[in-house]
Amino acid sequence: MAFVVWPVLMLVLHGVIPRMVSLHTVRHGWAEGRPGIWNAGGLLMVVVGGVLLMWTLVAHVEKIPERVRIELEPPWEFTPPYLVASGPYVFTRNPMYVAILALWLGWALFYGSAGVMVVCLILVIGINLAARREERALEARFGDAYRRYKAAVPRWLGTKRARTGSAPMP
Repeated sequence: MAFVVWPVLMLVLHGVIPRMVSLHTVRHGWAEGRPGIWNAGGLLMVVVGGVLLMWTLVAHVEKIPERVRIELEPPWEFTPPYLVASGPYVFTRNPMYVAILALWLGWALFYGSAGVMVVCLILVIGINLAARREERALEARFGDAYRRYKAAVPRWLGTKRARTGSAPMP
């Protein structure tokens, strides 16, 4: 079921909404209703973001237990009962967020839309705050296993750090 609902939800949130926003702003680089060559380059980022989102879903499906107990109690956050440190999580601790930002930046470039870029910048701020909050929750839940993972993998993208200690990754 997740392989149907999740992609459709992502398509609406990170495909339809950017298009709707772009329709209410000037499209820079477009001529005669078509994107210019530089605008079309934004589609590469859209494809990368979409592939990364699907890879993230697969990484979770591989790790998820048969039944997931969702804990939505104050402070109203969901921390999964499992820690994923494989697939795209080898390169970034937040591949879903990286993918979402790649999608929005790609759409902003494709549409040449200042409005879509403003939403993208707002997402950068919100996602950065959410990632820090989620990391605190993951550290509280998984303790040393998460701290080892955090020491080895960058929050966003960048150079992979040397793994510390001899304990295996989760």
